[in-house]
Amino acid sequence: MRRRTFLAATALAPLGARVVSAAPPAESITPALIEAAKKEGKVTYYTAMDLSVAEPMARAFETRYPGIKVAVERTGAERLFNRLAQEMASNIKRCDVVNTSDAAHVITWKRQDWLQPYVTVEIAETVAPDQRDADGTFVNQRTHLSAMAYNSSLVKPEDAPKGFNDLLDPKYLGKLVKGHPGYSGTIMTATHQIARELGWGYFEKLAKQKVLQVQSATEPPKKLEAGERAIAVDGSDYLFWMSKERGAPIELVFPIEGTPQISNPMAVFKAAPNPNAARLLFAWIMSADGQEFIVNLSGQYPANKKVKAKGGRPPLASIKTLREDPAAVEKLAEEIKTKYARTFKV
Repeated sequence: MRRRTFLAATALAPLGARVVSAAPPAESITPALIEAAKKEGKVTYYTAMDLSVAEPMARAFETRYPGIKVAVERTGAERLFNRLAQEMASNIKRCDVVNTSDAAHVITWKRQDWLQPYVTVEIAETVAPDQRDADGTFVNQRTHLSAMAYNSSLVKPEDAPKGFNDLLDPKYLGKLVKGHPGYSGTIMTATHQIARELGWGYFEKLAKQKVLQVQSATEPPKKLEAGERAIAVDGSDYLFWMSKERGAPIELVFPIEGTPQISNPMAVFKAAPNPNAARLLFAWIMSADGQEFIVNLSGQYPANKKVKAKGGRPPLASIKTLREDPAAVEKLAEEIKTKYARTFKV
C-alpha cells in the first residue's frame, strides 16, 4: 500500500505539527480513568521499538496498574504502517496506542483522522512544543540515533571507520551489515537524511561493498554482537549500547558527517477498542515514571524535560546530528524504497 503524498504547508520541526493549536484541554490521570481502564482490562500497543524494551515496559505498566494487560505488537515501522492501513480498510479495530520510528507516519494518520487528540497535564508542562503536535494528536515518545558501530574483536580501533564515506574503503568489503528502509522506519528516516547530505550516489558506491542486508534497525546490533559482521552501517543506537553493557565488544561510531536523528511519535488511535486503557498507557509512558523506565533500561533520550538522560551516554546536544524532515520523508518514501531496492538488489 502506497503512501499518499502530503507536505505540511506550515510544519513545526521536527514532527510536522501545525502551528495553530486546537489541542483539547490537558487532563490528569484520575481515579475515574484508572477505574474505567481496569474495566476494559487490556490495551494493545503497536510499536517499532525492540521487544527487549517494549515488553519490559509493558510489564512495568501492568505492575503499576494491576488488572490491565498490555499486548505488545512489534514490527518494523514501515510494516506497521502498512498493517494499520490494511486493518483500517477492513474495519479491523485492534490498535489502541501506536508508536512509530518514522515520524512521517503521523502526518498521514492525522490527515486521515485516525488519531484521537489527547494531552496530559504532564505532557503540556514537560514536553517542548517542537516535540508534540500543536493539535494534541501525537507526541514524541523518545529519541534515538541511527549510529554506526563495530565489533572490536574483529576491527582494531585504529582501523575503524570514522564516517559514512570511510565505509567505501575496499578493506571493508564483505564486512558490513545494514537495515532496510522498506521495513524499518529508523532506516527510512536515516536513508533520507544521508541521501540528502551525501547524494544517492553514496548508496550506489556502498552497494558495491557486498553489504549484508537485513530488515529491521534492531538487527545490525545483533549481527555485530554475534560476530556475523564486523561493522554496522546503521542501526538503533540504544541496542548497540545495551549490547555493550552486556559485555559485548561493541563500539559506537557517530559519523563525522553527522548521525541520523530519529523521533518516535506516539498516539492514541481514534478507533481504539479500549479507549480508557489507551489513554492511561499513553499518559503513563509520557510521565516521569514511564520515561525514566525507558531511559534506565535502554538509554534512549527522553522527551519529558524533567527526566535526565542515562549516565554514561553522550548528551544528545553533544552529538552532531542530521536534520529530520518528516514531511519530505512522506513525500519521498516510495521513491526511496524503489531506488534502494534497485541499488542494493534487494
